Amino acid sequence: MLIPRTAIFVRRGDEYLLLRGSQAKRLWAGKYNGLGGHVERGEDILSAGRRELLEEAGITADLWLCGMVIVDAGDVGICLFVLVGENPQGEIKSSKEGTPEWIRKDALSQLPVVEDLPILLEQIHHMKRGAPPFSARSFYKDEILQVDFVI
Repeated sequence: MLIPRTAIFVRRGDEYLLLRGSQAKRLWAGKYNGLGGHVERGEDILSAGRRELLEEAGITADLWLCGMVIVDAGDVGICLFVLVGENPQGEIKSSKEGTPEWIRKDALSQLPVVEDLPILLEQIHHMKRGAPPFSARSFYKDEILQVDFVI
């Protein structure tokens, strides 16, 4: 069984809009991650991404499907639909989820980030709209995160 979720990476040159998780969050408090969340019943992936982007950052952007990652999370896995956003419009605002911030890709190594964030950003950084979406599987082997991409 898989739970569908979105991970949204809005980009502006070499900068990405990332969410610094609220300290009140159960998972990833204070860590940087993409925006996104659950896909609600009756929603398609792009509509879910647009809704999450507006809820978490107060902006809109042109979104496209960049890839899919099956995350092995135990008994129930996650199907993570990776969306890239371009042409952001509006002013970013904080939400209960955290604080959105524009972060240069080369600054990630100095920030507390969710473990797979640098891997995903490296994969999508040079992708262009219209490119075939990637497919990947994320899992732990000997307590080390593995992300296997299928080309």
